[in-house]
Amino acid sequence: MSIPRTPRIVALSLAAIVVAAACSSSGSSPSPSTVASQAPASAGPSMPITAVPTPPSADVTLQGAGATFPAPLYQTWFETYSGLHPNIKIDYQAVGSGAGIKAITQQTVDFGATDAAMKDEEIAALPSGSTVVHIPTALGAVVVIYNLPGVATLNLDAANVADIFLATITNWNDPKIAANNPGMTLPDKPILVVHRSDGSGTTNAFTSYLAAVSPDWNSKVGAGKEVNWPIGIGAKGNDGVAGGVQQNEGAVGYVELNYASQAKIPSANIKNADGKFVPGSTAGVTAAADSVAASFPADSRQAPIINAAGADTYPIAAYTYLLVYQDQKDATRGQALVAFIAWALTDGQALEEGLGYAPLPAAVQDKALATLRTITTGGSLIWP
Repeated sequence: MSIPRTPRIVALSLAAIVVAAACSSSGSSPSPSTVASQAPASAGPSMPITAVPTPPSADVTLQGAGATFPAPLYQTWFETYSGLHPNIKIDYQAVGSGAGIKAITQQTVDFGATDAAMKDEEIAALPSGSTVVHIPTALGAVVVIYNLPGVATLNLDAANVADIFLATITNWNDPKIAANNPGMTLPDKPILVVHRSDGSGTTNAFTSYLAAVSPDWNSKVGAGKEVNWPIGIGAKGNDGVAGGVQQNEGAVGYVELNYASQAKIPSANIKNADGKFVPGSTAGVTAAADSVAASFPADSRQAPIINAAGADTYPIAAYTYLLVYQDQKDATRGQALVAFIAWALTDGQALEEGLGYAPLPAAVQDKALATLRTITTGGSLIWP
Protein backbone atom coordinates (compact mmCIF):
# COMPACT_ATOMS: atom_id res chain seq x y z
CA MET A 1 0.00 0.00 0.00
CA SER A 2 1.49 3.34 -0.98
CA ILE A 3 1.28 6.39 1.23
CA PRO A 4 -1.73 8.56 0.37
CA ARG A 5 -0.68 11.87 -1.17
CA THR A 6 -2.59 15.09 -0.65
CA PRO A 7 -2.08 18.48 -2.30
CA ARG A 8 -1.27 20.03 1.07
CA ILE A 9 1.41 17.48 1.85
CA VAL A 10 3.00 17.90 -1.58
CA ALA A 11 2.93 21.68 -1.21
CA LEU A 12 4.54 21.45 2.21
CA SER A 13 7.13 19.07 0.80
CA LEU A 14 8.13 21.52 -1.93
CA ALA A 15 8.28 24.37 0.55
CA ALA A 16 10.31 22.21 2.89
CA ILE A 17 12.85 21.50 0.18
CA VAL A 18 13.47 25.23 -0.22
CA VAL A 19 13.77 25.74 3.55
CA ALA A 20 15.97 22.71 4.10
CA ALA A 21 18.20 23.61 1.18
CA ALA A 22 18.68 27.08 2.65
CA CYS A 23 19.52 25.57 6.03
CA SER A 24 22.09 23.30 4.39
CA SER A 25 23.75 25.97 2.22
CA SER A 26 26.34 26.82 4.84
CA GLY A 27 28.16 23.62 4.03
CA SER A 28 28.09 20.01 5.14
CA SER A 29 30.46 17.63 6.81
CA PRO A 30 32.54 15.12 4.89
CA SER A 31 30.96 11.75 4.20
CA PRO A 32 31.14 9.53 7.28
CA SER A 33 33.84 6.93 7.28
CA THR A 34 32.77 3.34 6.89
CA VAL A 35 36.24 1.95 7.49
CA ALA A 36 37.90 0.97 10.73
CA SER A 37 37.06 3.03 13.79
CA GLN A 38 38.11 1.79 17.20
CA ALA A 39 35.51 3.84 19.14
CA PRO A 40 33.20 1.41 20.96
CA ALA A 41 29.51 1.47 20.08
CA SER A 42 28.66 2.21 23.70
CA ALA A 43 30.52 5.51 23.45
CA GLY A 44 27.65 7.05 21.50
CA PRO A 45 25.85 8.91 24.32
CA SER A 46 29.02 10.73 25.42
CA MET A 47 30.13 11.72 21.92
CA PRO A 48 29.44 15.32 20.80
CA ILE A 49 26.80 15.71 18.12
CA THR A 50 28.48 17.52 15.23
CA ALA A 51 27.27 18.34 11.71
CA VAL A 52 25.19 15.55 10.23
CA PRO A 53 26.89 13.22 7.75
CA THR A 54 26.33 13.40 4.02
CA PRO A 55 25.07 10.37 2.11
CA PRO A 56 27.23 8.35 -0.28
CA SER A 57 27.66 9.60 -3.85
CA ALA A 58 26.33 6.37 -5.37
CA ASP A 59 22.68 5.99 -6.35
CA VAL A 60 20.82 4.30 -3.49
CA THR A 61 17.17 3.34 -3.04
CA LEU A 62 16.24 2.50 0.54
CA GLN A 63 13.22 0.36 1.32
CA GLY A 64 11.07 0.86 4.40
CA ALA A 65 7.70 -0.33 5.67
CA GLY A 66 5.47 0.04 8.67
CA ALA A 67 3.35 2.52 10.58
CA THR A 68 0.67 4.62 8.89
CA PHE A 69 0.67 7.00 11.90
CA PRO A 70 3.77 8.95 10.70
CA ALA A 71 3.35 8.28 6.97
CA PRO A 72 2.47 11.87 5.93
CA LEU A 73 5.49 13.17 7.84
CA TYR A 74 7.80 10.52 6.43
CA GLN A 75 6.62 11.16 2.88
CA THR A 76 7.45 14.84 3.30
CA TRP A 77 10.85 13.95 4.74
CA PHE A 78 11.65 11.52 1.92
CA GLU A 79 10.71 13.99 -0.80
CA THR A 80 12.62 16.81 0.88
CA TYR A 81 15.73 14.73 1.41
CA SER A 82 15.69 13.43 -2.15
CA GLY A 83 15.41 17.04 -3.30
CA LEU A 84 18.62 17.79 -1.41
CA HIS A 85 20.32 14.54 -2.49
CA PRO A 86 18.78 13.36 -5.79
CA ASN A 87 20.82 10.13 -5.77
CA ILE A 88 19.02 8.96 -2.61
CA LYS A 89 15.50 7.58 -3.00
CA ILE A 90 13.40 6.19 -0.18
CA ASP A 91 10.44 3.92 -0.88
CA TYR A 92 8.10 3.51 2.08
CA GLN A 93 5.06 1.26 2.30
CA ALA A 94 2.55 2.37 4.96
CA VAL A 95 1.24 -1.07 5.95
CA GLY A 96 0.90 -0.76 9.73
CA SER A 97 3.24 -1.15 12.68
CA GLY A 98 2.77 -4.90 12.93
CA ALA A 99 3.80 -5.35 9.30
CA GLY A 100 6.76 -3.01 9.83
CA ILE A 101 8.05 -5.13 12.71
CA LYS A 102 7.57 -8.28 10.61
CA ALA A 103 9.43 -6.76 7.65
CA ILE A 104 12.48 -5.69 9.67
CA THR A 105 12.51 -9.05 11.47
CA GLN A 106 12.53 -10.88 8.14
CA GLN A 107 15.16 -8.45 6.79
CA THR A 108 13.10 -7.59 3.70
CA VAL A 109 13.52 -3.82 4.26
CA ASP A 110 16.30 -1.42 5.21
CA PHE A 111 14.21 -0.02 8.06
CA GLY A 112 10.93 -0.71 9.74
CA ALA A 113 8.56 1.77 11.38
CA THR A 114 6.29 1.34 14.36
CA ASP A 115 4.32 3.41 16.85
CA ALA A 116 4.43 0.53 19.34
CA ALA A 117 7.90 -0.33 20.62
CA MET A 118 8.85 -3.94 19.97
CA LYS A 119 7.94 -6.35 22.75
CA ASP A 120 10.55 -8.60 24.35
CA GLU A 121 9.19 -11.61 22.47
CA GLU A 122 9.40 -9.71 19.17
CA ILE A 123 13.01 -8.79 19.89
CA ALA A 124 13.72 -12.44 20.72
CA ALA A 125 12.41 -13.40 17.26
CA LEU A 126 15.10 -11.34 15.46
CA PRO A 127 17.76 -13.26 13.51
CA SER A 128 20.32 -14.84 15.83
CA GLY A 129 23.11 -12.49 16.84
CA SER A 130 21.41 -9.35 15.50
CA THR A 131 20.22 -6.23 17.31
CA VAL A 132 17.61 -3.68 16.26
CA VAL A 133 17.67 -0.17 17.73
CA HIS A 134 14.59 1.99 18.25
CA ILE A 135 15.08 5.55 16.99
CA PRO A 136 12.25 7.91 18.01
CA THR A 137 11.37 10.41 15.28
CA ALA A 138 8.19 12.24 16.37
CA LEU A 139 5.15 12.20 18.60
CA GLY A 140 1.50 12.33 17.72
CA ALA A 141 -1.94 12.43 19.28
CA VAL A 142 -4.53 9.71 18.82
CA VAL A 143 -7.85 11.51 18.45
CA VAL A 144 -11.45 10.27 18.54
CA ILE A 145 -13.11 11.32 15.28
CA TYR A 146 -16.84 11.39 14.66
CA ASN A 147 -19.39 12.09 11.95
CA LEU A 148 -22.33 14.04 13.39
CA PRO A 149 -23.56 16.83 11.10
CA GLY A 150 -24.40 19.90 13.15
CA VAL A 151 -22.22 18.87 16.09
CA ALA A 152 -19.10 20.98 15.72
CA THR A 153 -17.84 20.43 19.27
CA LEU A 154 -18.13 17.24 21.30
CA ASN A 155 -16.81 16.61 24.81
CA LEU A 156 -16.12 13.03 25.92
CA ASP A 157 -14.73 11.82 29.21
CA ALA A 158 -12.79 8.59 29.63
CA ALA A 159 -15.90 6.62 30.63
CA ASN A 160 -17.74 7.84 27.52
CA VAL A 161 -14.93 6.73 25.22
CA ALA A 162 -14.58 3.32 26.85
CA ASP A 163 -18.33 2.71 26.93
CA ILE A 164 -18.70 3.62 23.25
CA PHE A 165 -16.03 1.11 22.21
CA LEU A 166 -17.38 -1.50 24.64
CA ALA A 167 -20.87 -1.03 23.12
CA THR A 168 -22.23 -0.04 26.55
CA ILE A 169 -23.19 3.32 25.02
CA THR A 170 -24.84 2.72 21.65
CA ASN A 171 -26.65 5.97 20.87
CA TRP A 172 -25.32 9.49 20.51
CA ASN A 173 -27.97 11.07 22.75
CA ASP A 174 -27.13 8.77 25.66
CA PRO A 175 -27.48 10.72 28.94
CA LYS A 176 -23.85 9.95 29.85
CA ILE A 177 -22.62 11.78 26.74
CA ALA A 178 -25.22 14.53 27.15
CA ALA A 179 -23.97 15.21 30.69
CA ASN A 180 -20.63 16.34 29.25
CA ASN A 181 -22.27 18.51 26.59
CA PRO A 182 -24.78 20.76 28.38
CA GLY A 183 -26.98 22.89 26.15
CA MET A 184 -26.21 20.77 23.08
CA THR A 185 -28.85 18.76 21.24
CA LEU A 186 -27.28 15.43 20.39
CA PRO A 187 -28.89 13.35 17.62
CA ASP A 188 -30.99 10.28 18.36
CA LYS A 189 -28.74 8.18 16.17
CA PRO A 190 -27.01 4.83 16.68
CA ILE A 191 -23.22 4.84 17.01
CA LEU A 192 -21.16 2.97 14.41
CA VAL A 193 -17.67 2.12 15.65
CA VAL A 194 -14.85 1.98 13.08
CA HIS A 195 -11.58 0.42 14.22
CA ARG A 196 -8.33 -0.81 12.69
CA SER A 197 -8.31 -4.22 11.04
CA ASP A 198 -4.50 -4.47 10.85
CA GLY A 199 -1.75 -4.62 13.46
CA SER A 200 -1.38 -1.00 14.47
CA GLY A 201 0.64 1.21 16.79
CA THR A 202 -2.26 3.66 16.75
CA THR A 203 -4.44 0.85 18.10
CA ASN A 204 -1.79 0.07 20.70
CA ALA A 205 -1.85 3.66 21.96
CA PHE A 206 -5.64 3.92 21.91
CA THR A 207 -6.26 0.58 23.62
CA SER A 208 -3.54 1.41 26.17
CA TYR A 209 -5.62 4.46 27.04
CA LEU A 210 -8.83 2.42 27.25
CA ALA A 211 -7.16 -0.21 29.43
CA ALA A 212 -5.82 2.51 31.74
CA VAL A 213 -9.14 4.31 32.21
CA SER A 214 -11.59 1.38 32.17
CA PRO A 215 -11.29 -1.74 34.35
CA ASP A 216 -13.95 -3.38 32.15
CA TRP A 217 -11.93 -2.75 29.00
CA ASN A 218 -8.74 -3.91 30.66
CA SER A 219 -10.27 -7.22 31.79
CA LYS A 220 -12.38 -7.92 28.69
CA VAL A 221 -10.26 -6.63 25.82
CA GLY A 222 -6.85 -5.36 26.96
CA ALA A 223 -4.26 -3.42 25.00
CA GLY A 224 -2.08 -4.15 22.00
CA LYS A 225 -1.51 -3.65 18.28
CA GLU A 226 -4.41 -6.03 17.64
CA VAL A 227 -7.36 -6.77 19.95
CA ASN A 228 -10.72 -8.54 19.70
CA TRP A 229 -13.05 -5.59 19.31
CA PRO A 230 -16.42 -5.96 21.06
CA ILE A 231 -18.21 -4.06 18.27
CA GLY A 232 -17.70 -2.23 15.01
CA ILE A 233 -16.28 -2.58 11.51
CA GLY A 234 -12.60 -2.84 10.64
CA ALA A 235 -10.62 -0.69 8.23
CA LYS A 236 -6.96 -0.82 7.20
CA GLY A 237 -4.65 2.00 8.19
CA ASN A 238 -5.33 5.41 9.69
CA ASP A 239 -6.59 6.50 6.29
CA GLY A 240 -9.02 3.57 6.18
CA VAL A 241 -10.52 4.45 9.57
CA ALA A 242 -10.75 8.12 8.59
CA GLY A 243 -12.55 7.14 5.38
CA GLY A 244 -14.90 4.78 7.21
CA VAL A 245 -15.96 7.50 9.63
CA GLN A 246 -16.24 10.11 6.91
CA GLN A 247 -18.52 7.91 4.81
CA ASN A 248 -20.95 6.89 7.58
CA GLU A 249 -23.10 9.36 9.48
CA GLY A 250 -23.08 8.49 13.17
CA ALA A 251 -19.67 6.81 12.96
CA VAL A 252 -16.82 7.15 15.45
CA GLY A 253 -13.21 6.00 15.22
CA TYR A 254 -9.65 6.80 16.25
CA VAL A 255 -6.77 8.10 14.12
CA GLU A 256 -3.55 10.06 14.35
CA LEU A 257 -4.23 13.80 14.48
CA ASN A 258 -2.83 14.50 11.00
CA TYR A 259 -5.42 12.25 9.35
CA ALA A 260 -8.29 14.06 11.05
CA SER A 261 -6.83 17.43 10.09
CA GLN A 262 -6.17 16.48 6.47
CA ALA A 263 -9.66 15.03 5.98
CA LYS A 264 -11.30 17.86 7.98
CA ILE A 265 -13.06 15.36 10.23
CA PRO A 266 -13.98 16.75 13.67
CA SER A 267 -12.46 15.11 16.73
CA ALA A 268 -13.72 15.13 20.28
CA ASN A 269 -12.28 17.09 23.17
CA ILE A 270 -11.13 14.43 25.65
CA LYS A 271 -11.17 14.99 29.41
CA ASN A 272 -7.58 14.85 30.67
CA ALA A 273 -6.10 13.90 34.02
CA ASP A 274 -6.59 17.45 35.31
CA GLY A 275 -10.30 17.32 34.51
CA LYS A 276 -10.15 19.62 31.49
CA PHE A 277 -11.65 18.82 28.08
CA VAL A 278 -8.83 19.33 25.58
CA PRO A 279 -8.57 18.92 21.80
CA GLY A 280 -5.87 16.87 20.15
CA SER A 281 -2.98 19.21 19.35
CA THR A 282 0.78 19.25 18.93
CA ALA A 283 1.01 21.50 22.00
CA GLY A 284 -0.94 18.99 24.07
CA VAL A 285 1.32 16.16 22.88
CA THR A 286 4.46 18.18 23.60
CA ALA A 287 3.19 18.77 27.13
CA ALA A 288 2.66 15.03 27.53
CA ALA A 289 6.15 14.23 26.23
CA ASP A 290 7.79 16.84 28.46
CA SER A 291 6.07 15.38 31.50
CA VAL A 292 7.82 12.01 31.08
CA ALA A 293 11.03 13.04 29.26
CA ALA A 294 13.16 12.63 32.40
CA SER A 295 12.19 8.96 32.64
CA PHE A 296 12.56 8.14 28.94
CA PRO A 297 13.81 4.52 28.78
CA ALA A 298 17.46 3.74 28.09
CA ASP A 299 16.45 1.54 25.13
CA SER A 300 13.95 4.19 23.89
CA ARG A 301 11.01 1.77 24.16
CA GLN A 302 8.64 4.35 25.64
CA ALA A 303 5.08 3.15 26.23
CA PRO A 304 2.22 5.37 25.03
CA ILE A 305 1.90 8.43 27.25
CA ILE A 306 -1.50 8.13 28.85
CA ASN A 307 -3.17 10.72 31.10
CA ALA A 308 -0.01 12.66 31.85
CA ALA A 309 -0.40 15.51 34.31
CA GLY A 310 -0.97 19.09 33.20
CA ALA A 311 -3.96 21.31 32.50
CA ASP A 312 -3.28 21.45 28.75
CA THR A 313 -1.88 17.95 28.30
CA TYR A 314 -3.63 15.73 25.76
CA PRO A 315 -4.27 12.29 27.33
CA ILE A 316 -3.38 9.96 24.39
CA ALA A 317 0.09 10.55 22.97
CA ALA A 318 2.69 8.22 21.50
CA TYR A 319 6.18 8.20 20.06
CA THR A 320 6.80 6.70 16.64
CA TYR A 321 10.03 4.90 15.80
CA LEU A 322 12.31 3.80 13.02
CA LEU A 323 13.66 0.28 13.51
CA VAL A 324 17.22 -0.17 12.26
CA TYR A 325 19.70 -3.02 12.53
CA GLN A 326 22.64 -2.09 14.75
CA ASP A 327 25.11 -3.52 12.24
CA GLN A 328 24.44 -2.80 8.57
CA LYS A 329 25.40 -5.55 6.12
CA ASP A 330 25.78 -3.15 3.18
CA ALA A 331 28.14 -0.26 3.93
CA THR A 332 26.80 2.08 1.24
CA ARG A 333 23.15 1.53 2.12
CA GLY A 334 23.98 1.84 5.80
CA GLN A 335 25.76 5.15 5.17
CA ALA A 336 22.74 6.47 3.24
CA LEU A 337 20.35 5.36 5.97
CA VAL A 338 22.35 6.93 8.80
CA ALA A 339 22.78 10.18 6.85
CA PHE A 340 19.04 10.43 6.20
CA ILE A 341 18.02 9.68 9.79
CA ALA A 342 20.55 12.20 11.11
CA TRP A 343 18.97 14.84 8.88
CA ALA A 344 15.45 13.81 9.98
CA LEU A 345 16.43 14.13 13.65
CA THR A 346 17.83 17.63 13.09
CA ASP A 347 16.61 19.75 10.15
CA GLY A 348 13.64 17.45 9.63
CA GLN A 349 12.22 18.22 13.08
CA ALA A 350 11.25 21.71 11.90
CA LEU A 351 8.73 20.20 9.48
CA GLU A 352 6.74 18.27 12.09
CA GLU A 353 4.33 20.77 13.63
CA GLY A 354 3.06 21.94 10.24
CA LEU A 355 1.98 18.36 9.56
CA GLY A 356 0.32 17.77 12.94
CA TYR A 357 3.20 16.04 14.76
CA ALA A 358 5.19 17.11 17.80
CA PRO A 359 9.00 17.34 17.54
CA LEU A 360 11.16 15.33 19.92
CA PRO A 361 11.96 16.90 23.29
CA ALA A 362 15.60 18.06 23.29
CA ALA A 363 16.78 15.32 25.67
CA VAL A 364 15.11 12.62 23.56
CA GLN A 365 16.50 14.13 20.35
CA ASP A 366 20.01 13.98 21.83
CA LYS A 367 19.48 10.37 22.83
CA ALA A 368 18.18 9.44 19.37
CA LEU A 369 21.22 11.02 17.72
CA ALA A 370 23.54 9.24 20.14
CA THR A 371 21.84 5.93 19.36
CA LEU A 372 22.22 6.61 15.65
CA ARG A 373 25.96 7.07 16.16
CA THR A 374 26.24 3.52 17.51
CA ILE A 375 25.21 1.99 14.15
CA THR A 376 28.01 0.09 12.49
CA THR A 377 28.89 -1.72 9.28
CA GLY A 378 31.09 -4.73 9.70
CA GLY A 379 31.57 -3.70 13.30
CA SER A 380 32.94 -0.20 12.47
CA LEU A 381 30.98 2.95 13.25
CA ILE A 382 29.28 4.57 10.28
CA TRP A 383 29.12 7.99 11.98
CA PRO A 384 32.13 8.12 14.31
